[in-house]
Amino acid sequence: MLDKKVDAIAADPADISAFQGDGAAGSAAGTERLLAEVLADVVGVEQVPPHSHFFNDLGADSLVMAQFCARVRKREDLSAVSMKDIYRYPTIRSLAVALLGAAPAPVPSPDSLVEASAPAQTLVTRTPAGARAPAATVRYISCGMLQSLFFLGYCLLTAFAAAAGYAWICAGSGLFDLYLRSALCAGGGFLGLCAFPIVAKWTLIGRWRAGEFPLWGMKYLRFWVVKTLIRTSPLRLLVGSPLYVLYLRALGARIGTGVTILTRTIPVCADLLTIGDGTVIRKDVLLSCYRAHGGLIQTGRVTLGSNVLISEHTVLDIGTEMGDGAQLGHASCLHGGQVVPAGERWHGSPAQPTDVDYGRVGPAHCATRTRAAYGVLQLLSLLVIWLPLTMGAVSALLARVPLLHPLVNPRPVAGPAFFVDALIISLTMFCGSTLAGLLVLGTVPRVLNRAIKPGKVYPLYGFQYGIQRVIALMTNRKFFTTLFGDSSSIVHYLRYLGYDLSRIEQTGSNFGTEVQHDNPYLSSVGTGTMIADGLSLMNADFSSTSFCLSRASIGPRNFLGNRVAYPSQGKTGDNCLLATKVMVPTDGPVREGVGLLGSPSFEIPRTVLRDNRFNHLRTGDELRRRLAAKNRHNAATAGLYLLARWSHLFVITLVTMGAANLYPSLGAPAIALATVLTFTYTVVHFALIERASTGFKAQQPLYCSIYEPGFWHHERFWKMASVDYIQVFNGTPFKNVIWRLLGARIGKRVFDDGCFLPERTLVTIGDDSTLNAGTVIQCHSQEDGAFKSDRSALGRGCTLGVGAFVHYGVTIGDGAVLAPDSFLMKGEEIPPHAQWAGNPAQDMPGGEIPLKDRPQADAARAHRN
Repeated sequence: MLDKKVDAIAADPADISAFQGDGAAGSAAGTERLLAEVLADVVGVEQVPPHSHFFNDLGADSLVMAQFCARVRKREDLSAVSMKDIYRYPTIRSLAVALLGAAPAPVPSPDSLVEASAPAQTLVTRTPAGARAPAATVRYISCGMLQSLFFLGYCLLTAFAAAAGYAWICAGSGLFDLYLRSALCAGGGFLGLCAFPIVAKWTLIGRWRAGEFPLWGMKYLRFWVVKTLIRTSPLRLLVGSPLYVLYLRALGARIGTGVTILTRTIPVCADLLTIGDGTVIRKDVLLSCYRAHGGLIQTGRVTLGSNVLISEHTVLDIGTEMGDGAQLGHASCLHGGQVVPAGERWHGSPAQPTDVDYGRVGPAHCATRTRAAYGVLQLLSLLVIWLPLTMGAVSALLARVPLLHPLVNPRPVAGPAFFVDALIISLTMFCGSTLAGLLVLGTVPRVLNRAIKPGKVYPLYGFQYGIQRVIALMTNRKFFTTLFGDSSSIVHYLRYLGYDLSRIEQTGSNFGTEVQHDNPYLSSVGTGTMIADGLSLMNADFSSTSFCLSRASIGPRNFLGNRVAYPSQGKTGDNCLLATKVMVPTDGPVREGVGLLGSPSFEIPRTVLRDNRFNHLRTGDELRRRLAAKNRHNAATAGLYLLARWSHLFVITLVTMGAANLYPSLGAPAIALATVLTFTYTVVHFALIERASTGFKAQQPLYCSIYEPGFWHHERFWKMASVDYIQVFNGTPFKNVIWRLLGARIGKRVFDDGCFLPERTLVTIGDDSTLNAGTVIQCHSQEDGAFKSDRSALGRGCTLGVGAFVHYGVTIGDGAVLAPDSFLMKGEEIPPHAQWAGNPAQDMPGGEIPLKDRPQADAARAHRN
């Protein structure tokens, strides 16, 4: 109702008094005048007409309007405005009318207002009093030392086991004896690595209960040990298998029959997870049953009923629940305390009810014995075929191939022949594996794909299911997407995999370095479309008994921001902008010529005037000249990338040969020493490579075309900056040391449980801040042919919830909290100790307050203060 009245006034701006009557006209006009003054100051003009469109008429963009929102929030005479409000009411007049509400209403008592304005399903996260004091530095350092001792002990234990196993295999005589010893050794090692985390969990923790405990203490140390062992277990490679469900049950999870789990994020506090019969959890779901907040680890229950469906790229916070038959759409989040009633469908971040049905696959016959047979065959193939053959083949190669003899019988370290051998071995292994990998990717998955027909429903855990899992595993190789991404080569590589890219309009940046899919042969991208990074094409749909493959098609002349999951039922067509972390709609009409932002998504302008300043570089002779120069620069970058990876392998080969030299005198400790040296050198190597790519200088804020050298150098930085190894140090003080080594300004006692910083030198994080798993602080944005980067700063004691995404040019005040899966847009400013949530994020002190109710909420807040 409010939106209709606002639209009516926007259409007839001559008399604003028509909204509330003559008595309120003065108030509306005053609000309009104040908003116009603030916006005029932000955009640098003398006067802003009340009916001018922010984007189409004034040429503003989201960064400018974020600065406008920040200034409005600092004014005591104006109610707070969010970016969602800006897009919903894109003129001063409509925004002023919306701020005043639909009609005058008496101000209720403060207590009743807070109770009424906060949705019942939202749990407000409050910082516990005990978390305000900084963690003792001595406890922080002591925890790090104990973590390093655990790592050293684990390396030594595995070294003794590996040495004993290798010696026993080599003592075999004859082919069958060699195979039998390899099978027994490989099987014992695999089962031991799987059982060790389970034994450690029940020994160190027992049964998890809902509660909280401080970071860096002894209980946290036990928590970290168990978490690390669980998430490095080889069983995580069997995601989507009934064996994975059995593994979670052994860890204490209460899981019913017929459950399918496809996410690789293993619930650490498994005792707090309950899943009913027939539930499906799809890939890229963050579901850990714990979170870090304000210096504490908080554990809580996640309860899922029977026949629940959780779609991709979702987050389930602690204290959440879904009833029988409930659904949660893709790119969505359940915040702490939210409950989805039985049979209801929800989506969005935070989730809200919807009519969209995300269960699109019909049932198939999948008996319990089928699941059991699949798990048994999978385990037997590992223990009887793949592991023993791999181990036996390695042993045979080391013993019988002259080229590899130096790995087990190296020459003296002092001689030049030692280094020549390492050079030849590493170069042969690197080039051979790269070329062989490309050959296999272009042939084997293509042959296997002939066994699957799109649109046909297949039972789970059958032949076609296994084929589909193999195709997805083989064709999602990060090494190759990183090598070819952010260059003209990526379109040829994706076509080689099986993508349908129509007629290619080469831009040199058609795709980034992170692209994934369920099936490349059912992935289509239209002409002239550009994709930033983190695209996930959802070609497969699942039920508790079946799966089906469908084509996922992105239209022509689109632009996709970061972390976009695109479903096969996506309702977008030509010339669309899909913003970062947007929830692509799967219902309603096909959207064309518009932008989409948020979860659930809403329409925004497709382009803004500011980004059109580089359009002259995208056509004609100027484009051809600059594209040729960009291709030369990207080719040199790809060469440097390969050189950096090979040089890393070369030094690791030297370390391995050195360990072989020491093995006769030291035994298994030589293997442990090599492992520690490998980790240490990896950190130093990639830190030096990354800093060298920027000339050992800090990056500076940038606004340019993708056809300017400044952007090309930034692409080179992305390609050279390997961060996979950093995740090994999650939850330890050593990760902060590595971030500082890479140029980030990290305060004292920061807890990082899995944050990603694409531009390290542009990030500042204050003391005692808490960064949860899956969080991103990204200091750049690409929109069509324009690239922008700027600094982002977090104050002391901030908390970023699980899966939260922070854009560039952002300032977060001391003690502020950003809720799980939130998207904090570029240029936003969060005041100290504020609580923001949503996609896009906005102030939510007690749950989302509709804009029309904010005058009363502001009055109550002022009364409380």
